[in-house]
Amino acid sequence: MHEKGGGSSRRGLLDYKIFIPSLLILLVISLMFAMYEAESLDLLNNIFNGIVETFTWGYIWYGIILVGAALFFSFSKYGNVVLGDPAEKPRFTLFEYASILIAMGLGSTIMRTGMIQWTKVAQDPPYGVETGSAEALLWGNSYSMFLWSFQVFAIFVMAAPAIGYVLHVRKKPLMRISEACRSIFGDKFTDGAGGIVLDIIFLISILSGAAVTLGLGAPIVTYNLAELLNIEITFGLTLAVTIVWVILFSLSAYLGIEKGIKRLSTLNIYIASAFALFVMFAGPGVFILNYFTESVGFLLTNYLNISLYTNSLNVEGSTYMEGNTVFWFAYSATWAMLHSVFAAKISQGRTIKEMILTYLLAPTLISWVATGVLGGLGVHRYLTGSVPVLDIVQEDPLAAIPEILSTLPLAPIVISVFIIVAVIFLTTTLDSTTYTIASYLGTRDMSRQEPSKSLRIFVAAIITIIALLLMRIGGLAPLEVLSGLMGIPIILIQFLTIYAAKKMIDEDEAWKHNVRKKEA
Repeated sequence: MHEKGGGSSRRGLLDYKIFIPSLLILLVISLMFAMYEAESLDLLNNIFNGIVETFTWGYIWYGIILVGAALFFSFSKYGNVVLGDPAEKPRFTLFEYASILIAMGLGSTIMRTGMIQWTKVAQDPPYGVETGSAEALLWGNSYSMFLWSFQVFAIFVMAAPAIGYVLHVRKKPLMRISEACRSIFGDKFTDGAGGIVLDIIFLISILSGAAVTLGLGAPIVTYNLAELLNIEITFGLTLAVTIVWVILFSLSAYLGIEKGIKRLSTLNIYIASAFALFVMFAGPGVFILNYFTESVGFLLTNYLNISLYTNSLNVEGSTYMEGNTVFWFAYSATWAMLHSVFAAKISQGRTIKEMILTYLLAPTLISWVATGVLGGLGVHRYLTGSVPVLDIVQEDPLAAIPEILSTLPLAPIVISVFIIVAVIFLTTTLDSTTYTIASYLGTRDMSRQEPSKSLRIFVAAIITIIALLLMRIGGLAPLEVLSGLMGIPIILIQFLTIYAAKKMIDEDEAWKHNVRKKEA
């Protein structure tokens, strides 16, 4: 039974000190982008291209350092620390826990990158490889797998130890970045303007990222829905899809983790698995298995090459990979705190080692399988000539997805299931996002309570309004680039939280006292 604390009044549900400034800043930026979209996009792209040229090496080492930090925390004495009472059982079974993290970590983006990401590299391969060659195709699928592997998920999870420790061990009421950094900066900074600035940076990046995700996720469904119903893609169709999505993720967030997010996440694992098996049996299953095996081998053989690739020698000019890797890591950094806050919230009863390794391994495994199946299907259709995939993606990348799916038996059913999986994937991302933002903005004791249901609905409405406004007036593209740029301050905050986790655990000697007792 949840207690009714001081935050039970309507006024107390929401921390206006961080919400109002964050919303105003985001709205001003969005309106300026909408009014001067072309100029804004040029400016932001120039800034981002300058960062790529100057700090490619920095982003690459950033991902590697976080993987190193993940391994250090997992396999040192810190990994044994329980996030909560050492005698209590974890809140979720391992399957439920992994399913929630997979749904949160991947979202519907894997449906797009898994099927057509390989085309970008096949058309512009690294190391002077011939465009469209067999080696270029292997680089393409392997790079698609690399995008959803250890560096990205280390970026997502490595602020979670500090937040989880603050919430479940020290039992602090507020689930915030500022609170996680209190041990570094002290009470005066955390309770003053410094803490507010940290929390505003978090909120701006997450609200903008959520709006962009909703805006960019809709086309994955609308393109396939238009193919299925033989209709044109219009803003009205996009609006209808978005409204359905909003109802779904609002309802799931309203129901909470146990009744909404957990059930939807586990359901989607079953549906996605059934869809993958159907593609294997009804499609080129043997080719997919062989190509998947070869792609994994190629990735493992070249993992360090891809991880450290900067194209410093400029072999035949710049390539897609070095710029996209930097953008991907920067964009992932924007989401890092959200993923970490949510992972911390659901990890009660788990050790730090269990939390980190589950987030590193479970989404990686699923993403590799998804890329192997969807990417393998796309490559097979390209090689056999049944779908001119590389030609289609030059005109409109997303248009290639329904074309590829239409080559399978029972195409209308296949496309329908693909739409369902994509809808649920994005729903589980946005309901987790909504729940986390509500937890972050709320004034209830998050170590004992859930965020207010009315606050969850309010946050869902805010995300929807921003997304629809930007979709209508065309401001999504600049905001997407801005989301990548927002990763820069988030990276600095992220390293602070990693240090804070170690500092707090050492201060409390939690690696002695807050660990599971070994059975005699």
